[in-house]
Amino acid sequence: MDKLDEIFDLQDALNKRIGVNTDNMSEEEKAQWVLNYTRAMQQEIAELIDSVPWKWWAKYQEFDEQNAKVEVVDLFHFLISIAQVLGMTAEDVYAAYTKKNKVNHNRQDSGYVKKDEDDSRHI
Repeated sequence: MDKLDEIFDLQDALNKRIGVNTDNMSEEEKAQWVLNYTRAMQQEIAELIDSVPWKWWAKYQEFDEQNAKVEVVDLFHFLISIAQVLGMTAEDVYAAYTKKNKVNHNRQDSGYVKKDEDDSRHI
């Protein structure tokens, strides 16, 4: 088992432990849980932002790199949960990531002067 597979298994076990079973969700349940998890991610992003001294008017702030790392991991928890709600496996995420990564490189090679969503429809 590779590390991404293990992370997906661990997240599935945690979700089930707290009462969220992503297997066989209805479309309504999927929509609700994608919304729940994206809202949770917004909060985690806010906490990540608070790890960085962004208040230019406040001199007391320091960069809390350790907390920033924890917030990144929290984001992974919710992002993986969203993937699972959508029925994606670790292999699905890997395949989509590598395809999208290629699209992004192609966009950079071409100067990315025009938005074209059709270049990602195959993912």
